[in-house]
Amino acid sequence: MTAAPAPRPGRRVVVLGSTGSIGTQTLDVLRRYPEVGRVAGLAVSGSRPALAAQQALEHRADVLAVADERRAEAVAAAVHEAAAATRVTAPRLTAGEDAVAELAGSLGADDVVLNAVTGSIGLRPTLAALESGARLALANKESLVAGGALVTQAARPGQILPVDSEHTAIAQALAGVRHDQIDHLVVTASGGPFRGRTRDQLAHVTPEQALAHPTWQMGRVITTNSATLVNKALEVIEACWLFDLPEERVEVVVHPQSIVHSMATLVDGSTIAQASPPDMRHAIGWALAHPEKLPGLARPLDFSRAQSWTFEPVDEQTFGAIALARAAHRRGDGAMAAYNAANEEAVEAFFSGRLDFLGILDVIAGVLADPALPTARPTGGIEAVLAVEAAARRLAHGLIDARDRA
Repeated sequence: MTAAPAPRPGRRVVVLGSTGSIGTQTLDVLRRYPEVGRVAGLAVSGSRPALAAQQALEHRADVLAVADERRAEAVAAAVHEAAAATRVTAPRLTAGEDAVAELAGSLGADDVVLNAVTGSIGLRPTLAALESGARLALANKESLVAGGALVTQAARPGQILPVDSEHTAIAQALAGVRHDQIDHLVVTASGGPFRGRTRDQLAHVTPEQALAHPTWQMGRVITTNSATLVNKALEVIEACWLFDLPEERVEVVVHPQSIVHSMATLVDGSTIAQASPPDMRHAIGWALAHPEKLPGLARPLDFSRAQSWTFEPVDEQTFGAIALARAAHRRGDGAMAAYNAANEEAVEAFFSGRLDFLGILDVIAGVLADPALPTARPTGGIEAVLAVEAAARRLAHGLIDARDRA
């Protein structure tokens, strides 16, 4: 077996969103490979106080930041109860979105911030981590979707390493490839739970059905986004920023087996693909240990068994999320920030029973078409992006209310 990476006793790791799907798997990787670095801090939403306390004490985190101040008291109680039971020193507790950004910006150039926060609230911590000089292992795709210009301008070459099966695959496929040798990228999609259905067949989809993803175990928002293909739309835009390509050079293909995670086609006509069983620990370990490899991180493909990999085009007549995102990206002026914000509000309304499944994309399209939507120039900084987001959320609420009353 290949030797493990050399220990990095001085490296600190901060995990933002540690109680979510990516966060818990990240801590599993760090538990198995302590040579990667020491957990210095965790940030949580506060929705799972017992798990947050268990993580903080097990990994001896110095700081535990709770994004939602209303939940900080419950988290503090869980931490102090667990600390008393285990006689482990409790971490320093902080609360609020500013506290999360402060934690993200508290490290140095040899350290790692893994941002697995869900939603565009991850943008501030992303910028704070980049400013600190730390490596940013980025699972919060909304940072690039909403603030792509701000993020890429703030990053040093190689400072951002994506924690996403598709973008990690592309990065590995492009290792040693010059930018001018890239013809286009191919992002793969499982197709979600509704692959093959018509628009009419999606009219009465329930939240439970939307959460029944055929391949991946993920959180509520990203699983719903996978069902609408909004998640794939966001990944197209993320790829544009990460690999400095226009949207027309980032294709999408449906690959139900989720074995080939993405591909890069070069100017000579060759295509390089990265393949592995669907397991997010591949992407997490790649970003944490880069350029090293963690031996035995996850199971490899078994080519002793007969298997078939299939590929098919996206049905954009039924699933219009990707085309809508391409148009928003071409438009610029914060349109993708509006797209993402409107989607977040629409998904929440879907789960509260105020919006049907097809209404999610209708709300996004309605927000983008509204003349009241302001613009955001890169020179306006993060405040301009946040202003567009706030306006998009207000417009989305209006559209949702109108549909709910109809």
